[in-house]
Amino acid sequence: MKKILTGLKPTGEVTLGNYIGAINQIVKLQDEYETYLFVADLHALTVYQDPKELHERIKRFIALYIACGINPDKCLIYLQSENPYIPAISFLLECTTYYGEASRMIQFKEKSKENKNFSVGLLTYPILMAADILYCDANLVPVGIDQKQHVELARDVAMRFNNKYGETFVLPEALIADFGVKIKDLKNPTKKMSKSEGNKDGVISMFDTADEIKRKIMHATTDSENVVKFDEENKPGISNLMNIVVNLEGISIDDITNKFIGKGYKEFKEYVADIVIKHLTAIQDRYNELINSKEIDNILDKGIKISKQLAKDKYLDMCQKMGIVR
Repeated sequence: MKKILTGLKPTGEVTLGNYIGAINQIVKLQDEYETYLFVADLHALTVYQDPKELHERIKRFIALYIACGINPDKCLIYLQSENPYIPAISFLLECTTYYGEASRMIQFKEKSKENKNFSVGLLTYPILMAADILYCDANLVPVGIDQKQHVELARDVAMRFNNKYGETFVLPEALIADFGVKIKDLKNPTKKMSKSEGNKDGVISMFDTADEIKRKIMHATTDSENVVKFDEENKPGISNLMNIVVNLEGISIDDITNKFIGKGYKEFKEYVADIVIKHLTAIQDRYNELINSKEIDNILDKGIKISKQLAKDKYLDMCQKMGIVR
C-alpha cells in the first residue's frame, strides 16, 4: 500500500470550508493509503506564536481532526516537534539544497517582502518540510496547487541525495487531488471562506454555536430572484449554500432544486442552517469527549513511537552514507 503524508499547521481557527474542502478529503484518503498525519508545530514557529496559545491550539486541532473522522487506527498521528530526528535529517538535507532553490519558494518570497526582519527558519522551512516527507518514504503528498512547489523541492533534493550517496529516499509526488468544492464566504460568495477575512459573519467556525450558525446563514448574501437553483456565475450566494448541503448530506444539486420548487430563500436558509448545525453539533460533542480525556495522549504516544523509529533509521542511514560515523 502506498504511503500518503499530510501535515496540519496549528495556526488560526478551522472553518466549515476547511472541513468540507480538506479534512473530509483526508478522511476518504485514509481508507486508500497508509496515512501519516502530523502536527507541523515546528513550521508554526517561522513567525512568532504566543506560546500559551500555540500549546492549547495543538491539542485542539488534534481533537477536532479526530472528531471530524480521522481514524487513529488507520492514520499515524504525531507531533513533529516530538521527533528530534526530523530536524536532524533536515540539516543534512539543507547541506544538499542550494540557496537559490530555497529563496525561490513562492511563500518565502511573499512573506519575506511583508517583513524584512524575517527569520532564517522562514527560508529553511521548505527543507524541514522535505524532511517530513522523505523520512517515512511517503509516495504522495496531498497539497493545493500553491504548495506543489514544496513537494517538487523535496523530490529534487531527494534525487540529488540519491545520486550523490546512493538510493536512500523514495521520490514523492504531489497529489493535487479533487479537494472538494471550495466553500465561499457567506457575506462575499466570490471569495473562499477564510479565517483571515475581515467580516467574521462570512465565516462559520467549527466551534460556532447553533445560534451563531443559524444567524450567519440566515444573513448570508444571496440575490433578489428568490429561486433556489444552481448558478455560480449569477447566483454565487445560493450556489454556495447548495454546495454546503451537497457536501455535508451527499445529495445532488437536482434533489435540492426539486425540493425547493415554489419555495423561497428563507425556507432554504433554514434548511441549510439545520443541516450545518446537525453536523457541527455531532463533531463538537465528540471533540468535547476527546479534549477532556487521555485518548489524545495515547494516540500521540503510539504515533511518535513509530515515527521516531522510522526517522532514526533514516537518519543513521544518511549519516553512514555521508561519512559522519564514528
